[in-house]
Order: sequence, then structure tokens, then C-alpha cells
Amino acid sequence: MANKHGKRYNESVAVADLTQPCEVADAVKILRKFKAAKFDETVEVAVFLNIDPKQSDQNVRGSLSLPHGVGKSKRVIAFAPEGPLAEEAKAAGAIEVGGDDLVKKIQDGWLDFDVAVAHPQMMRSVGKLGRLLGPKGLMPSPKSGTVAENIGQAVREYAAGKVEYRTDSSGNLHVPLGKLSFDDKALAENVESFVNHIRSIRPPSVKGQFIRKIALSTTMGPAVKINAG
Repeated sequence: MANKHGKRYNESVAVADLTQPCEVADAVKILRKFKAAKFDETVEVAVFLNIDPKQSDQNVRGSLSLPHGVGKSKRVIAFAPEGPLAEEAKAAGAIEVGGDDLVKKIQDGWLDFDVAVAHPQMMRSVGKLGRLLGPKGLMPSPKSGTVAENIGQAVREYAAGKVEYRTDSSGNLHVPLGKLSFDDKALAENVESFVNHIRSIRPPSVKGQFIRKIALSTTMGPAVKINAG
């Protein structure tokens, strides 16, 4: 069978034994050995879970502020009532703040943002955007932390790179945790913080080992297995 990977990938695979899992700190060091791309690659973790994604009580979803952020600020909009809450969202860094007017703007085709947060009072209006924002992963939701009473705090956290996660159809998580330009300690602490968080929210109905496998990778490089125990 022909090799489907490029020269850079094949050179990276040869620098270490990638068949055996290792500790997080060692995995980060291995990522450094891969042939570098010409841009600051994203470091992503993949967590393979022992869940049945068809069971709603086993879906894993939420958000988390990492110790060192993810190396990228996000464009956040806020649905907030006029007055102090709207001013709070603006002061926190929201690029657009509004109510029905912002709903209308999005209905007319404007989608130049990365995250939408909403105050609970606004969800009746925001609900009109479900079919538009839902498939794009942009619909505010209490489960993801994007519907919040403290609208200013939500805006600040997401603007700083707070990560959202949600299991895919196979029951796995794929989440960016930083940039290759981060130092080793920062990357390792972000990975450990995320994995420990996922362990802490194990659904009660899951039987046996919750986390099956963990792998760390860069945008252009192969995956490095991490001890899941």
C-alpha cells in the first residue's frame, strides 16, 4: 500500500518510538523533535472515551479555562439586555453586544465571530438562531458555559481562549490546548489540566475504564500516545 503521508510526516515518525505511551512531559519533548512547519503549529489532544455516544447521559460536554490559555484570542459577541449588563459585556471585550438587533444582524448573514455568549434573559430571542448557529457550533448553551448570568466574566474567559469540548459521534474529544511556541511546562500543564478535568466529570453510568487512550499531536505532525492511567 502506498504511503499516504508526506516527507515531513515520515521524517517526524522516525525520531521516536510512537507505538508506546509515555508521560505528558515526555510527549511534549517528542513533539519538539518533529520536523517543524513554517508556522506556529497548534498542539491538540485527542481523548478516546469508553462511552456510548448514543446515550445522552454519557455525552461529555463543557468548557474549561486552561492555566496558560491556548495562544489565540477569540472574537466574542454577547446577547445581553440593554443597560448595565450590556455595558459589562462591552467592557469585558465583546466585539458586538445586542439583543434583537444582533439576532437580526446574524439572520441577515453576519457570522464574523468565534464565540457567542448570552445572558439567560436573552435566550428567548437567541433561540431563533438555533438552526443557523447550532450546526456551526456557535449556539449559546448552558452546558458549554456560553449562557451565563455573569456575562462579563463569560466574555473575558472566552476572549482569552477558554476551550469548549464535546464528544464526537464516536465518543471522542479533540481539543486544541496551546501552541508549539509555548514552553514545555506550559504545554504539559495545559494537557494535564484538561485530562484531569475530563476524569473528574466521568458520567456515573460509564462502566469500566473511562479514558481508553490519549494522544497529543501538532497540526502537521504524527500523534504521540500518553499514558491514560
